[in-house]
Amino acid sequence: MTEKSKRPLIRTVGLSGILITFAERMNESANRAALAFRAAVDAEHWPEVRETSTSLVSTFLEIDLAITPIDAITERIEDLLSQQDWTSAPLPAGRTLWHVPTVYGTDLAPQLEEAAAVAGVDPDAAIAEISTSRVRVLTIGFAPGQPYMGELSETWNIPRQEGLTKSVPRGALVIAIRQLITFTNASPTGWRHIGQTAFENFRPGTPNPFALAPGDELVFPSITPQEFDRISRKDTSGNGGATHEVLA
Repeated sequence: MTEKSKRPLIRTVGLSGILITFAERMNESANRAALAFRAAVDAEHWPEVRETSTSLVSTFLEIDLAITPIDAITERIEDLLSQQDWTSAPLPAGRTLWHVPTVYGTDLAPQLEEAAAVAGVDPDAAIAEISTSRVRVLTIGFAPGQPYMGELSETWNIPRQEGLTKSVPRGALVIAIRQLITFTNASPTGWRHIGQTAFENFRPGTPNPFALAPGDELVFPSITPQEFDRISRKDTSGNGGATHEVLA
C-alpha cells in the first residue's frame, strides 16, 4: 500500500485474526481511521469478531480463521471500508479529555532543556507549547495502560536519544518523534524526560485498570514543584490532581 493510494491493506495474522492498515507510517488521519473503523466494526456486532484493538495506524479484528471462511469475512470488511473515507471520519463519541497537572524541568524532569535544545527552541517556549497542546492517545503499548500520545507540532519531531536513561519514575512525561508518553511504572527509556506527573495510567484491582483508552485526549498544564508535592501527598485516587470530562 502506498500513502497516495490511501487504500487500506487487509492482511491475515496467522489464524488469529485480520489486520486492516490505513498507512505505512504514523499520521493523524491514519490513526483517526483506525479508531473510527474499530468503532464501526464494534457497532456491527459481527459474531465472528471476538475482540477489536488498534495500533498507531491499524485496526485488528480477533477472529478464529480456522473456522471462519476468510473470503466471507473479508468481503464484509471491504464492504464496510467502502462506505466512507475513514481518514476523515468523526472520532468515536464517549472519549475522555484529561487535564493532567505537570511539572516541567527542575530535578523532577531533568531533560527538558536538552529536548528544547534538540528542537531548537527556548525552554520557556517549549513549556508554553507543550503544556497547552491537546494530544490524543494514539495507541496503548509497551507496558500495561501506557499511552503513546500525539501528534505535537513538527518542532517536536526530535529523535530518541542515542543512549538509554537507566530509569524514569512512574508518571514521567517523555518526548520523541512528535509524541508524548506518561510512564506506567519506573522504566528505562530512550525518550527524554521533560515533565513529571502524579497520574497513574495503570490501576490494578480497580473496575477500569487502564485509565486511558485510544482516542482519549489530554492536556498537560504546567504547575510548580510545590503544587506537585501537594498533589502527590493529598490525591490518593490515582488521578494525580487531574480533571476529566467526556467528549460528546
